[in-house]
Amino acid sequence: MENYLSAYSSWNIAIFTIGYLAIIFEHQLGVNKATSALLMAVGCWSLQFADPTSTSRNLDSLSEHLANVSQIVIFLLGAITIVETINVHGGFSIVANLIRVSSKKLSLWVVGLVAFFLSAILDNLTTTIVIVVMLRKFLNNTQDRLIFGSLVVIAANAGGAWTPIGDVTTTMLWLGGQVSTLPLIQKLFLPSLVCFLVAAFSLSFSVSGKITSEMVDHKVLVEPKGELILICGLLSLIFVPIFKMLTGLPPFMGMLLSMSFMWLLTDLLHSHDDERHHLRVISVFPKVDLSSIFFFLGILLGVDALETAGVLRVFSSWLDYTIPSKELIATFIGLVSAVIDNVPLVAACMGMYELAQFPMDHPFWLLIAFCAGTGGSLLIIGSAAGVAFMSLEKVNFFWYLRNAGWSAALGYFAAIGTYLLL
Repeated sequence: MENYLSAYSSWNIAIFTIGYLAIIFEHQLGVNKATSALLMAVGCWSLQFADPTSTSRNLDSLSEHLANVSQIVIFLLGAITIVETINVHGGFSIVANLIRVSSKKLSLWVVGLVAFFLSAILDNLTTTIVIVVMLRKFLNNTQDRLIFGSLVVIAANAGGAWTPIGDVTTTMLWLGGQVSTLPLIQKLFLPSLVCFLVAAFSLSFSVSGKITSEMVDHKVLVEPKGELILICGLLSLIFVPIFKMLTGLPPFMGMLLSMSFMWLLTDLLHSHDDERHHLRVISVFPKVDLSSIFFFLGILLGVDALETAGVLRVFSSWLDYTIPSKELIATFIGLVSAVIDNVPLVAACMGMYELAQFPMDHPFWLLIAFCAGTGGSLLIIGSAAGVAFMSLEKVNFFWYLRNAGWSAALGYFAAIGTYLLL
């Protein structure tokens, strides 16, 4: 690869690698991953601008990439605000009150199905956090809770892969024009469902017995108008891809419309009661996870710098030469996403392969969406959902690998087989 890259491009690779290692070892270093991502992005672009052979196109490239990245950032800001508004109203507690059944085996299936479909509307990270916290309220056995939580991670990642708003990588492909809403749902729903069902079936042998009655009977309180906010919030998220199909406007415009509607609704419902001020969107904003937004901004701009430098084009040629099958490339990317965050992997794929080569809704892009979204379930560190579960329940890396990793792998390969058969 070095024969095709300038010295500046090689330094770009070095900075990106160092930044990415800092992101991987975030907890050991004590440095937030958003900090590392932003420093990495600025460093890569600074080197790109320092290269005298590319001066004429650098500013245009940065402006073009920033316009694309900004759409993702605005989209995520709106989505996170709506989800947090539902959360402060106790809307997810309503879901918790619905999924309590006495049989542990049946409850495992119910929890998994809720995670699968909820993550298709919300996102896999939020779904995992919400449901894992719920599990503490009606499961007092730690081993059972870990099995349930493992299935939640697998189900949430699988459920997020088949809709344009269920996983950040799928959203990236949707916003980038690689996939559209209806083909994504039509082609990936069944493989995603197979991924969940196979994993759930294998994990169901690990639980037995009944949940104690006092845990089942425990109810969680909901804020005033919590039911209405839950329904309106979920419908507003579902409306975003519909708005795009109806108007042709970019998806972030639909998300801004949905967020504005929720903002108006909470103002109308709570503006006349001082005790409910904390339920209005204006009070929700300080709770929005901005570090995740800045992390995505840094990662995407860093990858864009590598694309501008020609690094991704050279890597694409090497990958095509080494692995001639596009199906194997997508499967390989999914396996790598179990170790490396899927956001930069998908961003790199979008930079390596142009729409002229693989147009919108090409089977390659759909398989990339699925593999990148679900491959992270194989290891607990392979997805944001897994890392959240690991943090909340202090799950050991090898415990997950031994007790749930093989179930995730069975589901992953069964789903790819289903997709290829279709």
